[in-house]
Amino acid sequence: MNLLDHPGDRAARLRHLVAQPRPLTAPGCYDALGARLIENAGFDVIYVTGFGTSASLLGRPDVGLINQGEMLDNMRRVVAATTIPVIADADTGYGNQINVIRTVQQWEQAGVSGFHLEDQVTPKKCGHMNNKQVIGAAEAIGKIRAAVAARRNPDTVIIARTDARAVEGLGPAIDRAKGFAEAGADMLFVEALEGEAEIEEACEKLAGYPLVFNWAEGGKTPPLTYDRIAQLGFRLIICPISTLLAATAAMREALAAIKTAGTPATIVDGLMSFGDFTDLIGLPEINELERRFVG
Repeated sequence: MNLLDHPGDRAARLRHLVAQPRPLTAPGCYDALGARLIENAGFDVIYVTGFGTSASLLGRPDVGLINQGEMLDNMRRVVAATTIPVIADADTGYGNQINVIRTVQQWEQAGVSGFHLEDQVTPKKCGHMNNKQVIGAAEAIGKIRAAVAARRNPDTVIIARTDARAVEGLGPAIDRAKGFAEAGADMLFVEALEGEAEIEEACEKLAGYPLVFNWAEGGKTPPLTYDRIAQLGFRLIICPISTLLAATAAMREALAAIKTAGTPATIVDGLMSFGDFTDLIGLPEINELERRFVG
């Protein structure tokens, strides 16, 4: 991204992308560097993961420890580092319906193009963890109605997520999703479906609604292929923690080698070069701007 770029209305771009017949894939990131890598890899959209944000900022699991301000700061950095639309986790909206209104306005001010709200109690847990709890359906639908009313850019994509499948069963989760659609949600996200038969049933009973598939790496939902997900009719695929798991594995391996050898000498040839890395994060652009405005 050029520091002088003006990305325009990314929310309108996201709305156009999720309206296409083939599903849009949104890899997850947990910081601005990961977001730049996603854009440089040629993807059209970025997903900011709450799970990854908690892991990277706190070194702790996604159990409601990240607060609204910490997530907001992270999203601002991601949006500022990139030019493509950003979809962000908004957890439960950080409170009741009134808190949801403030969350939506802050997420939009940060430049987020879309976000998902869920119906867990506060503090929440990662959707693929056990022992979740959800608020009542009427309260959850009220929070989606509040989010829709709070939205200032009509193109901002509101994704309504329900975690009720793990608590109340598939039928009530589908009923909640339909209630969210009636409340004005743009996309529906039934979290942690278990087994392909459940996924098929959810898609059949929610036919006609734009649906989100959470390709949760190692989670409760089976790892379907892109073509199968497209066949089922999903519009958006989020891959929340592939980059987090890959980076963690690579860092653990590098640290083990340094511990053994005492220096990075045994691994340096396999690392990205210093020059390539500084190019990736925009040093040539900074040098050019210095020539234009500082020299």
